[in-house]
Formats: sequence, C-alpha cells, structure tokens
Amino acid sequence: MNLQADASRNGGPAGAPVSKSDLDSIVVRFAGDSGDGVQMLGSQFSQETALAGNSLATFPDFPAEIRAPTGTTYGVSAFQINFGSRVVKTAGDQPDVLVALNPAALMVNYKGLRKGGLVILDQGAFKEKDIKRAGFTVDPRTDGTLKEFRVLEIDISAQTLEVAKPFGVTQKEALRAKNLWTLGLVSWMYDREMNSTMEYLTRKFGADDAVGKANVAALKAGHAYGETHELSGDVAPITMPSVKVEPGVYRLVSGAEALSWGLAAGAQLAGLETVLASYPITPSSPILHILAKLKQFGITTFQAEDEIAACCAAIGASYAGKLGITASSGPGIALKTEAIGLAISTELPLIIVDTQRGGPSTGLPTKTEQSDLFIAVWGRNGDAPIPVIASKSPGDCFEVAIEAVRLATKYMTPVMLLSDGYIANAAEPWLIPSMKDYKPFPVKFHEDVEGFHPFKRDPHTLARVWAKPGTPGLMHRIGGIEKDYNSGNISYDPANHQKMTDTRAAKIDNIANDIPEQDVAVGDTKGKLAVVGWGSTFGPINRAVHNMREKEGLDVSHIHIRHIWPLPRNLGQLLKSYEKVLVAEMNNGQMLTFLKSQFLVDAKGLLKVSGQPLKIEEVSSAIRSMLGSN
Repeated sequence: MNLQADASRNGGPAGAPVSKSDLDSIVVRFAGDSGDGVQMLGSQFSQETALAGNSLATFPDFPAEIRAPTGTTYGVSAFQINFGSRVVKTAGDQPDVLVALNPAALMVNYKGLRKGGLVILDQGAFKEKDIKRAGFTVDPRTDGTLKEFRVLEIDISAQTLEVAKPFGVTQKEALRAKNLWTLGLVSWMYDREMNSTMEYLTRKFGADDAVGKANVAALKAGHAYGETHELSGDVAPITMPSVKVEPGVYRLVSGAEALSWGLAAGAQLAGLETVLASYPITPSSPILHILAKLKQFGITTFQAEDEIAACCAAIGASYAGKLGITASSGPGIALKTEAIGLAISTELPLIIVDTQRGGPSTGLPTKTEQSDLFIAVWGRNGDAPIPVIASKSPGDCFEVAIEAVRLATKYMTPVMLLSDGYIANAAEPWLIPSMKDYKPFPVKFHEDVEGFHPFKRDPHTLARVWAKPGTPGLMHRIGGIEKDYNSGNISYDPANHQKMTDTRAAKIDNIANDIPEQDVAVGDTKGKLAVVGWGSTFGPINRAVHNMREKEGLDVSHIHIRHIWPLPRNLGQLLKSYEKVLVAEMNNGQMLTFLKSQFLVDAKGLLKVSGQPLKIEEVSSAIRSMLGSN
C-alpha cells in the first residue's frame, strides 16, 4: 500500500491549482476568533469525513488565553484536518485550504499555506480596525500579500445574519452560527453528508429551539451557496473515495478518550475497581471528565485541591486495594514528585499519566511538546526507577493504558504513561476492539498469614505482596522511611538500604524480559540510517521514511520506542546495526541524550521545540542531509 497519502503537495509551479486526479489527500485548516466556534466546526467536519469512509487525522490548535480580546492574534483558534482516500497518519505539513474567519486568523496562518492553495475569507470581518488590530498595515487582500494563493471572498457574516432573520434570534446569536454556514460550504466542497451535524444540533438545542433552528438553517444555507452560486473551477465539489480498511466497527476517537477507556479496560482485566484522583490542568483535564462518566465500571473520580493531594489520594486508594490513578501535565508532575517517591518506597501500583505540554513552568499550556522524558525516567530524589511507556497516536493510547495497568499491578510499582497535547486533542478513526481478544491479568491479594510481612516478595518478579488493610492476620505498616528487607520494619542499616535500593531497581530492570523486543516500524534491521522516534512523532517519521524509501530509494528505517524504561533488551544491538542514527523529537535532545547514555551510540538529533508537531518535510530533509542526498 502506498502510504504517502498525507505528504503535502509542495511540488509544481507556484500558484497552480492541484489537479483533482492528483488528490489522494487534502489538508484543510479552519481558523477564527476563539469565540467563532472553530473547534466545533472542525470536529463536526471530521465526523462527516469519518462517516464518508475517509482516513483522517486532526490537529486542534487552541489559543492559550481563556478569552483573549476579540480580533487579536493571540486569541486565534484553529483546527486542521488531513483526510484522504489512502492511509493518513498526520494532520499534514501544509494546508491546501485555509478558512480564515477574521484578519487575525489570516495573519497567524497564511504563511503556512502551500503555494497555490485556496484561502476562503469572511469578507464581513475585514473592517479597517480589525485589519489593523491583526497587525496588517494595509488590507492584505489588496496589497499582494495573498498573491501566491487563490482567494475566495464571501461575506459569511452577512449571509448568516440574513438566513437567521426568520427565527427571531439576536444579532449576537445569529453571528455565532457563521461556523455552521462555513461548515455547510465546506461540506458542499467535499461532497459531505450533513445529517450527523443536523442530528448533533437537534440534540444540543432541541427540535423547537430558535437558536438551534437558526444554526440548522445556516448549515443548509452554506451548502446551498456552493450549489447556487456555481463556485466552479478550483472550488468545484471533490468526492474523495473511501479507504479500504479492516472490517469492523469504527469511531472517531481522541487520545484523551482512548487513554481513559484503556485505563478502564485495564482495570477490568485486572479485576480491580479504580480511583482517579486528579487536579485540573491543560491538556490533561479531559481524562478526569471522561472517567467521571464511567462510574458503572467501578470507577471513582476525585478532584483534589492540588496536585500533591491528588497523587497522595491515588496512593491511598492503591493501599486500600483499588487501582490508583493520577493524571496531570508537566508542571503538575513536578509537584507530584515527592508523592511518586512515596509510591516507589511503599511499592504500590500507581498509574501516573503525563499529558506533556510546552514548558518550563506554565510555558505553553495549549501547545504540544515532549520535554518530560527526563523527569519521567530520572526526575526523583534517590535512586528510584519506575517503568515509563509512551503512546504514539490517539488510538494507541488504549493499548498503552492497558499495558500500564498490567505492569503496575504485576510488579507493584508506579508506572508513568506519557502522552502529549497533540495526541490528547487529535482524533483518528479507531477500530473498536473486542475485549475477548485481551488476556485478563487478575490481581491476587495476599491472604496467607504464615510468614507474612509487607515486603515479602515474589521470587520471579520481585514484586512485594499486596495485602488489603483489614485482612485478618495481615496488619502491617508501610511508609516513606526505608524498611527492613526481611521484616518490613523501619531500618536505618546501611547494608539493608543498599539491598532494598538494589532490589527495587532489579524489579524494574526485570520488566525488560516481560516486554516485546524492539521492532522496526519501516525498513530493515540494519542499514545506513535509522530514524528513532517516540510518542507523537510516529506519524511524520513513519510517513517520511516511507517516502524516502519508495520515492527516492534511500536506505533508511524507522524505529519507534514505546517502552522507554526499561528499554527493550535488544535495542542497543539494533541501533548499532545501522551506520547512522537520527533521533527526532520535540524537545532539545532528551531521548538523544538518553540513548547515548545507555548505548554509547553516535546519534544525531532532529530537535524541535516550537509547540507545533513535527512535519514530514522536516524529517525528510534531515534524512537527505544525513545520507548526503541533498
């Protein structure tokens, strides 16, 4: 199968429209003010696209300000979708179509549009004061700013106000429907059925609500505008054939949803009730929201007063025989660090979800980054290793969450699960699995009184016993002070501390024998160049390596690491079987440094810290440079 579906079409003469016969994917970016409903517009278009059978990947791009002043660049909200008739794994490097609902949206996004791409503007939003507020010195529609693009100007605001008149809504309520008018137009452009959106509006507003009726009318009017105004030529309707996929039931899923469901599924496979103790933080908060709706699966959610309390509450739940989970993002993980050390010392199962964002401190709360690897692997006082695993895509979050539960309960240890803002918010079609295909790993609580002490260990896994408080004859005490290896009592003996430290480390090291060996995602197990990635860099690396092998005949392979600590037991030898190694990641070289420290490989880095996902072309250029084929 040709997997280059979402590579941007950068070739060809500047300003030339893409031939319909050349299309196997299209990248559309919606952008507007944070109050324009851009995220709903993008989400509903994604739903329509999924129902049409196209492969897709999305990239919601939120502003950091909760409600920035209207018309400002730092209040711009955007939603990018790449959809096609072949497999799509990234949201695309460059949009083919930019829908800009105000001048600020145009200012922030037009430079990323491919040459020859289409710009759709809301003419009614381009008033002089709004143009100046966006940072343009003159009207960009008249000074040549957009000369490399095709431009379609429609007074979307006026069109929406006109169609809303019969329903008696206010002007403010009517203007809020311009996202639906826009959705109708774009649905016409790509031959989308709008039934799912109309059903959504009916559920949201009710069948008889005037605002709901105005929104439905705006949706239909945008679609009708495309038909009746004969927007032919470059904007003629395009039908994208559906993708041939594995049979089954699919749904559109975000990373936050899949991760939450995976945690619930893992708890079911372990036979445990679950307690999520969390504190709200972007972009991790949706996990709390989603699990709060799953009480029927034995899940209790608790919003604590701070990050430390949340982690300690989750530890308490695990001590009581539940599966304790706490979820946060980088700054919150830093605050939880002492409590995580407590969970390591007490050797209790604990799932720590880190949805990474730009840092340090508050940093870029709504942007993506992979800069928490060091804190995940090494960021605790004392020698205190824990397993660390990372998801590579929204759908993969389900599998990784189950694996985190398995490791935590089998080895009686905290486990750090790394996601990031891109994965959490992005969406892709997901084949809903059958739980019959997953092998249960039921937890067995210790009940034998004879010879019991709380740090009695399994001879194979080195995991300590898990005894529920209140079990007859198993009264015990645990805590953060070092315990005696043979009794579980407090001990300050130097030799005992050495033994306990070594034992805890050996327990985690043994996990390397309980995880798969590292595979090669694309390419050969030896050769000239391996591109190594982890987390959400999977899509752009995978696509770039496919392209370089198939289109340019380069000897390059893709290795993607899920189990970050302990690393797969064959990874060092695998990396040394390549002449060169390139590590691509969204930080300043954390995995690069990590692999060098573990295997002494002479790797180079493709490093990006911009708050935006890695691009296919960035990886492709680095591959050419490494192989001297520029």
